[in-house]
Amino acid sequence: MKRLALALLVSVTFAGWTIAGDERPSGIEIGAFDTIDKLASTDDVVAYFGRAGQQGIAAPVAFSISVDDKNSSRYLAIVIQQGLTLPDRDYYLDDKDSFRNARQALETYVARLYALAKLPGGAEAAKGILKLETSLAQVNWSRTELRDAEKRYNLYRVADLGKLTGKFPWKRFFAACDAHDLEEVNVVTPSYFQALTGIVEKTSVDAWKEYLRFRLLDASAPCLPKAFDDAHFELHVKTVSGVPEQKPRWQRAVDATSGAAAGDFGALGEALGQLYVKKHFPAESRRRMDQLVANLLKTYETSIQGLTWMTDATKQKALEKLKRITTKIGYPDKWRDYSSLEIRADDLVGNVRRAAEFEHHRLLSRLHQPVDRGEWGMTPQTVNAYYNPSLNEIVFPAAILQPPFFDAQSDDAVNYGGIGAVIGHEISHGFDDEGSKYDAQGNLANWWTDDDRKAFESLTRRLVAQFEEYEPLPGRKLNGKLTLGENIADLSGMAIAFRAYRLSLGKGDGPVIDGYTSSQRFFLGWAQIWRRKYRDDELARRLVIDPHSPSLYRANGPVRNLDAFYEAFDVKPGDKMFKPKDQRIQIW
Repeated sequence: MKRLALALLVSVTFAGWTIAGDERPSGIEIGAFDTIDKLASTDDVVAYFGRAGQQGIAAPVAFSISVDDKNSSRYLAIVIQQGLTLPDRDYYLDDKDSFRNARQALETYVARLYALAKLPGGAEAAKGILKLETSLAQVNWSRTELRDAEKRYNLYRVADLGKLTGKFPWKRFFAACDAHDLEEVNVVTPSYFQALTGIVEKTSVDAWKEYLRFRLLDASAPCLPKAFDDAHFELHVKTVSGVPEQKPRWQRAVDATSGAAAGDFGALGEALGQLYVKKHFPAESRRRMDQLVANLLKTYETSIQGLTWMTDATKQKALEKLKRITTKIGYPDKWRDYSSLEIRADDLVGNVRRAAEFEHHRLLSRLHQPVDRGEWGMTPQTVNAYYNPSLNEIVFPAAILQPPFFDAQSDDAVNYGGIGAVIGHEISHGFDDEGSKYDAQGNLANWWTDDDRKAFESLTRRLVAQFEEYEPLPGRKLNGKLTLGENIADLSGMAIAFRAYRLSLGKGDGPVIDGYTSSQRFFLGWAQIWRRKYRDDELARRLVIDPHSPSLYRANGPVRNLDAFYEAFDVKPGDKMFKPKDQRIQIW
């Protein structure tokens, strides 16, 4: 099958799509180098960006459809920066050894793919591709900048995009995305697109062709013969994350079908989700989660009412938002319909492309339709949870209801410290530095008094400074601004979960089990959900791209701020976990 995929990659034409002009692309089977060879102008190149993106091939412009941040009753088209092979712009711009090694590995990878595909000039192409991607990296927004919801919202009429980006051929791009008659778009990273116009114009068409050949090969490599797959692994996993060997093929097949990452549906994510739920999610699990969520929400309400740094006017808005939070547990009420997705037993590359195109058109079809508030952003078999600010909802897939997060055989103290703290964490995202900018209806709108916002930001600045004291690798400290939202959610979620647990006991105390008090078992339940070891390369990657702090600091960072932790373990001055009382931070 993989040998057949390579033959198709080289020989299949883009049936039905004329490169020159604005004809609608139809029936295109992306995968032909000769199509790239025929690109005659930078307008053709930009049109190719749009079509490639439909089929899961990353180009410098990403197009999608999402809920409008300022009008949560409708969907809106968005465009955002994309197109880097390495995980983040820092890999191109930072001169640390690991990043410099990654750039060298990228050049080696490009040359290797060219040789395997029997394309000439691989070494020269590699240098040109690295140079081009570096120019893109130089104008990319940082991960910290991308967290700012207000900066990300830049609504333009399509007819007015030229005022921002000059000659950039948006009409060709949107046509290639099958986004016809588009009226408005949110330009998430406007300064990037201003700069991209110049990069497109000053870069030769031949250089773009080399880049696009590589993007096509890179996206297809895991589906091609073993040598391609191994080369892809060598760069994207071994070099970047330090993992020495591939997962077994069957596991990678499951990942590709199910969705290996949070929010990644794979080809048939919800179809597999139905099987998972049937086998692994008893009705009792949902009932217990409903009760836990209700307890956490009630405790959060009490906590907001008791805040000393917030005035009553803002408290009422916060309580209104809390009351309107929607909860989803386990799996969606309506499963996704895959009946129109064609899967062929002898066409692996085609299956991947058709799955990406299926998802692209599913998203595109939502324009001008009411927002589907029953839709899920994760599959049931995903071990994770999330808060969606635009829908003001907390979502807990079925798979998170297993040890170490939730254990039906454990006592309540451990489960409150595990899944209870996760529930509190997701609620807290509605009130973190970014979630707090959305109102009860899920719209990006200010509901704070100026003084209350200043008081909140004073607390969050202290939390930024506290986490920036941590140094996971020599010379590499945590980015407190990048991780602020998650650190707020960890700190507040755990504090609320502990209060909820204590309230569940009434006036008594939980039993001592195996020599541990109930309070100690709560904190041990919290700690055990973050048991993890990182290879240095993977930790370096996460310090650049991950809005979560590494697990050691998620476990130990928040508890140092909670008086209950000091009481539970009799933590005293001189102990490594001790922090003076006046330096402990409480937000929610």
